[in-house]
Amino acid sequence: MLAAQNKYVFKVNKQAGKFQIKEAVEGYYGVQVLGVNTVKIHPKKRIHGRTTGWKKGFKKAIITLKEGDTIAAVEGI
Repeated sequence: MLAAQNKYVFKVNKQAGKFQIKEAVEGYYGVQVLGVNTVKIHPKKRIHGRTTGWKKGFKKAIITLKEGDTIAAVEGI
């Protein structure tokens, strides 16, 4: 769905900045990144019987690529 709009979603390190994410994607996949949007997913409380725990939070990045560029490693997943 997002791949049709040239957007890909990756789970990234919580401390990573947008510029670091852009450089990493361009270097690793050899594509041109037009934009990076990030979302922090906060930890959530989970109850397992009488035990209360927390599901870890994480950060995800939505990468917008130049028209015509694709990331073959995630195509068809």
